[in-house]
Order: sequence, then structure tokens, then C-alpha cells
Amino acid sequence: MRTLLAVGLTFALVSCAVGPDYKRPQADVEDRFRMADGPSDVPSLANVAWWDLLHDEQLQHLIRTAIAENKDLQRTVATIEEFRAKALVARTEYIPNMTAGASLPAGRKANFLFPGFASPFNYYLVGNLSWEVDLWGRVRRLNEAALADLLSKEENRRAVTIQLVSAVAESYFTLLQFDLQLDIAKRTLQSWEESVRIAQARLRQGMTSKLDADQFEAERANAAARTAELQRQMVQAENHLSVLLGRKPFAVTRGRSLDEQLTSPDVPAGLPSELLQRRPDILLAEQELAAATARIGVAKAERFPRITLTGLLGVAHPELSLLFTDPSSFGVFGAGLAAPLLNAQVLGFQQEAMEAQTKAALAQYQQAVLTAFREVEDTLIAVRTARTQSEAQQQQVTALQSALKLAELRYKGGLANYLDVLVARRSLFEAELALTATRRLLLASTVQLYKALGGGWTPDKPSKENETKG
Repeated sequence: MRTLLAVGLTFALVSCAVGPDYKRPQADVEDRFRMADGPSDVPSLANVAWWDLLHDEQLQHLIRTAIAENKDLQRTVATIEEFRAKALVARTEYIPNMTAGASLPAGRKANFLFPGFASPFNYYLVGNLSWEVDLWGRVRRLNEAALADLLSKEENRRAVTIQLVSAVAESYFTLLQFDLQLDIAKRTLQSWEESVRIAQARLRQGMTSKLDADQFEAERANAAARTAELQRQMVQAENHLSVLLGRKPFAVTRGRSLDEQLTSPDVPAGLPSELLQRRPDILLAEQELAAATARIGVAKAERFPRITLTGLLGVAHPELSLLFTDPSSFGVFGAGLAAPLLNAQVLGFQQEAMEAQTKAALAQYQQAVLTAFREVEDTLIAVRTARTQSEAQQQQVTALQSALKLAELRYKGGLANYLDVLVARRSLFEAELALTATRRLLLASTVQLYKALGGGWTPDKPSKENETKG
């Protein structure tokens, strides 16, 4: 056995792994994001804990529920367990493979201790030992590929978690938007019903025409239709959020209203180079590239001769009582050489296939980097313009509220016709709905920026004690 280990160690020391070693591809990274405000060396928004970004306690509860019960995330975690087991299987290639056999016949005078050769022994125990000398690094590359596959699944879990939490937050904000818009629609419907009542009374008194009354009735019907539409959208948003939480559709409890949600006054993006170490989709694509690179070495090593050290250890004796005495033990050691002959061309094609897969993985990695920078730039401009748009729309709503009050006073006093009231109320209704949508867009854009920057989504908020220690 000492001789076997010495020979194997010698081969291992002189062996080398064929195929290319993985190196991270160069990426064209600028000093700062194009749409970023302020200096780029300030800490990134992605460094903020998610419970400090999302202050609604009910939303935080929904996020923790989704992380614990979402089915897609559970499937992703199960996939990690699968590839962790495969990585352990690949590691067993480093150690010798041993099988055991025994024969304890009753009344038989002949046996076959070695295949094809008769043996005079009736009783024996045999252990077969084989160990591939990793002369060309085939086993080493196999383990590199298995580890990279496992790490890619870990990054995929992070990507799914980030996608899930951002989806829960955006769906929750959408739900709050429909709540507020539904309140606006109901309030507007009541106003139109009051206008219809006044118009009908004026029509009976001959103070207005039926055309005016019909116009008010048409606007009341439009507000009723929008109310029904918003009710449908709100329930569907609840159903969508329920599935994200891993549950059957249910009425989702709200926390703060849309107007009470807090947003950061500034959203620093940080350094662009941080994306390469933070974004899970980029790291996933990189690990897939590393696995494909390692498999080139595996395919190349398959084209070289494979050396296997073998051994046979056992005990044998015609008499069962003397089976475990010293003279009954034996051992045989040797080495085997297997080289591809007729399938050499096929193995060459397999190597070419692995090289093509590596080129595809490289293109996928480069595309992931480009996509990441595009998403960051898109969300940066979305946050900036949504804040400006919200401020302008708030001014519009304030002006239209004042205009509606004046139009109603003039109409009731007979100083203006129905068109002034109709236009003012319709414009205010649409402006209020648009302002609500923009406020939701600002909140959602902040969450999307956090996701685009590769922000971490830790499931549990630290305790007060841990926060104090930190």
C-alpha cells in the first residue's frame, strides 16, 4: 500500500491540468454612471439595508413571508442542494474506488477467485482497489466545473431572491396606488352624482337644457366605470401579490398609504465597477463561463491515455476456520493504461463542442454586463424624472382644485355654463389619477434601482442588540 501511495503521489506531483485556466474577462467600465447625480465615490444605495429602504412594517412582513414561502425560491434552494451533492460526487474522483466481494459456499469444492480462473479455495474475502492517476488534470477540471456550477446556482438563488423581494415591493406599491385611485374615483363619482342632481333640478325649472343634464350624466357614468375598473385591478393585484407570497389569493392587509411612503431624497449609485462584484446575474454568468472553461480541460484530458493504479487485497483458505490466519492473506498491485483509439475523432469533436459552449458563455457574460449597466442607467433617469414629474403634477392638481371651486361657484350662481364645471372636474380627476401613478412610479423606480445595483436582501432584520453592537 505504501508503494501504491508513493507512486500515486509522484504522478500527482508531476501531473498538470490540460486546457485553459479561467480568467475573468476584461470589462469596459466607466468612472461613473452617466445618469448619476453627485460624486460617484459616495456609498452606493445598494449598501443600505432593505428595512432602511422600505419603512412600511406591513411591507417588511410581506417580504419575509415571501422569502420563507415563495415556491420559485424553494425550487431554487432545492437546485442548490442538488448541485452541492454533485460537487461532492466530483470530489470522490480524487480518492480510490474500492469494491468488496465474498464467497462462503457450502459443499462446493471449486470457486473462481479471479474471473476466468478456477480457485482451490472454498472461502475468501476480496477487496478490489482502483485509483485513476490525475496525470492530465481531468479530475481536477471536473471538480472545477462542479464547483463553478454550484456557485452559479448560489448566485441564481440571490438573483431569484432580489427579483422576488423587488416584485413584492412593486406589487404592494401598485396595490396602494389602486387604493388611492379608487378613493379618488369614488369621491369624483359622488361629485358627479351631486352635479347630476343639480342639473336635473335646473332642468325641471327650465334653467338649463337637457343637453347639459345628459353631459353630467355621461361624466357620472364614466366615473362609475372607472371605479369598477379600479376595483377589478385592485383585487387582481392582491391575487398577484398572494402568489408571490406562496399563498392562495387573499385580502392583503395594508400598512402606510401611498402618500405616507418615504423615499430617499438622493439615490447615490456608487462606482460602476461595483456591479461586477455585486450583481448576482453577472456573477452567475461568470461562474457558468468558468464551468465551461473547465470542461474544455475535461474534454481535452479525455483524449490522452488514462493511467489507473489497481490493487487486490483479500484472504482465502479451503477451511473456514483458518480463513483469517496470516498465511491466508494475499495482495496484488499493478497499473493499467487505457488510451482512446477508434473514438479519438469523436473526442476531438467533443472538445470543439466544449470550446463553442465557452464562447457562448463568454458572450452571455458580456451581455449580462451590458444589461446591468443599461438597467442602472434606466432606473437612475426614472428616479430623477419621476420626482420632477411628481412635483409638477402636484402643482397641476392644486391649480385644478382651485379652478374647480371657482367653476362650481360660477355655475351655481348662473355666471358660467356647465362646460366650465365639466372640463375642470374631468381635468382634476385625470390629474389626480396621474399624480398617484407617478408617486407609485417613484417608489417602484427606487426599488428597481436598488435591485439594478445588486443590493442585498437579508431576510431578517437584526435585533436591537445587534444594531447597537454594529
